[in-house]
Amino acid sequence: MPPSPGWRGADRFQGTASYMQKNQQAKERSRQGSAVIARAIPLAWLATVFLFAAAMLLALAPAWSQAGKFEDLVNALPEGSYSDRAGVVGAIAATGDARALGVLQSLTEGQLFKQKAGGRIVALSASGDPARMIDAITGEDLGPYSKSAVKKIKVNNGLRREIRTAIGVLSLTSADPQARLKAAEAAFASGDPAQLEALDTAMSAESDREVATALAEARAVAILNTDAPVSDKLKAIEVLAMRGDRDAQGILMPLRDDADLSGPVREALEEIEQRQMLWGLAQNVWYGLSLGSVLLLAAIGLAITFGVMGVINMAHGELVMLGAYTTFAVQEAIRTAAPALFDWSLLIAAPLAFVVAGGVGIAIERGVVRHLYGRPLETLLATWGISLMLQQAVRSIFGPNNREVGNPGWMSGAFEIGAMTVTWNRLWILVFALLVFAGLLTLLKRTAMGLQMRAVTQNRPMAAEMGINTGRVDALTFGLGAGIGGLAGVALSQIDNVSPNLGQSYIVDSFMVVVFGGAGNLWGALAGAFTLGVANKFLEPFAGAVLAKILVLVFIILFIQKRPRGLFALRGRAVEA
Repeated sequence: MPPSPGWRGADRFQGTASYMQKNQQAKERSRQGSAVIARAIPLAWLATVFLFAAAMLLALAPAWSQAGKFEDLVNALPEGSYSDRAGVVGAIAATGDARALGVLQSLTEGQLFKQKAGGRIVALSASGDPARMIDAITGEDLGPYSKSAVKKIKVNNGLRREIRTAIGVLSLTSADPQARLKAAEAAFASGDPAQLEALDTAMSAESDREVATALAEARAVAILNTDAPVSDKLKAIEVLAMRGDRDAQGILMPLRDDADLSGPVREALEEIEQRQMLWGLAQNVWYGLSLGSVLLLAAIGLAITFGVMGVINMAHGELVMLGAYTTFAVQEAIRTAAPALFDWSLLIAAPLAFVVAGGVGIAIERGVVRHLYGRPLETLLATWGISLMLQQAVRSIFGPNNREVGNPGWMSGAFEIGAMTVTWNRLWILVFALLVFAGLLTLLKRTAMGLQMRAVTQNRPMAAEMGINTGRVDALTFGLGAGIGGLAGVALSQIDNVSPNLGQSYIVDSFMVVVFGGAGNLWGALAGAFTLGVANKFLEPFAGAVLAKILVLVFIILFIQKRPRGLFALRGRAVEA
């Protein structure tokens, strides 16, 4: 029987009511879930922040601990004995703190103190007058230095060695290659086995070849001072043998009698001695070339006046002196008016020295020498008297004491070629001497003045007949030789004392160069200067400086007996006469 319509309506109503009830329950559950989620989101966020903060604290804890350790160690420096302080110094270096280097440098320089009131560790500021105190840990300015308010932290020689070692270890990690190189050299000099770990770490990170070599050598010395296996010590000996200098030789010498190492050590020492002998020869050759360049500059002007004109100019040394004093005057003016131009001082002084010495030379020739041609003894005496007058004039103007002439930056310092040391000032003087020689040679061979000079040298009467003003040529020739002497003074001011007696030290050697090389011949002056310079330096180690000069003089006398015109003879007026 089919359901009645009334029943169907009731059933529909009940279904609708059931649906609405379920929908209401679903909404309620949704609201409850949203509330739970809403409550869970802040909790998750807070948990994340907490975990991140905890991780940061864990990461920063070593640094904070290290910083605290550094401060405690610095504050402990005044306490205990010197050996206790040495341990504290090593611990400060081991922290790797960026402030450690400054603290240790102040300590070794005797500028670290403890305040009597408060006990703070203070250092003297590197700048400022009067000196100021700064907190060694924080860098805080604590006011002017008061001796009564602080107590100095004392160090002895043993502690200073420990401090230098610690500073070296800290410098091994510097960003500056030169600082790392100096630290490696300091580690080599100390040979402290305690630095092995730091040296190994530095070597593993080193990219500079020179620094890496220095680190390997420092490590080799440190290994030889430990109880390392014989195989490691043999490798260290090989490294030092490759270094091959006196320092390596001194380190290996005490090991000659070691039962396990005596054979390799003796072989290494023989290798080093052979290498040192070869480098010693090279060093003597360099010293000889350096001395020869000085003699060339001093003699090349004399070669013109003596060789070309036949005039024995005893005042040539004083013309060299005038060039040196011109350099001094130029540097004094630059120091006063334009200090920034000091590195250019020699380039400014060189032409002025040429003009001053050349002008004095022309005045000497026109006023005295031209009246004495053909009378060599009178010329010698007259120029000797002029030399005394010039010396006294300089004493009256500048005083009798030595004067300071500084080296420009580009002429300061030295560099090494193997085991040979070459100073920049000597090298530049050699280059300058060769440039002057080349310039003078070009003047004589490629210019009209040079042609006239050579014509007067070879045949004065014929040159006069050809219309050459021989008197003018004589004056210019004498002035040229004097001007080159002034250039020699500029160079000599960089390696010798500038005094009124400067020229007297070189006049005899200059005459020996001219006579030995051949009067009037520039190539002879070049060969004579370098030959005598090298000969002097090879004789000095055996005979001494004075006896070496005497032996060279005897050699020249004997040589001239066989070759009166020198190495390179030049036909000229003086020779024909």
